[in-house]
Amino acid sequence: MLGDQSAETFRPLWTLVASWQCDFYVTVRVALPEALGWSVYPGFIPEGDQIVSKTYMTRVEGENTRLRHYLARLHRKTLCYSKSVEMLAHSVRLLLHYLKFDDVPVPPRVIP
Repeated sequence: MLGDQSAETFRPLWTLVASWQCDFYVTVRVALPEALGWSVYPGFIPEGDQIVSKTYMTRVEGENTRLRHYLARLHRKTLCYSKSVEMLAHSVRLLLHYLKFDDVPVPPRVIP
């Protein structure tokens, strides 16, 4: 999701994440004033289901690093960068499919 760190931005993300039916959610404490930080978590995540720990976030940060490595478009100062959110979403989905299945789905070629 793109936007500020408000409840309006977090709501569509939470709708998606909540559908996964996770046992717990790992977040980090934001070192920003509450008005600027992700203080919206308590309004969405059920009490007792949130783990606030930087230790558990190393896996997430590792995956983010891997995405940035494979997708040059995630680097803002390259020629490959696209401002299209739709193209970015398709690129990330294609990369994740490739990393999981070691295959790039190519639709069959139709010859007229």
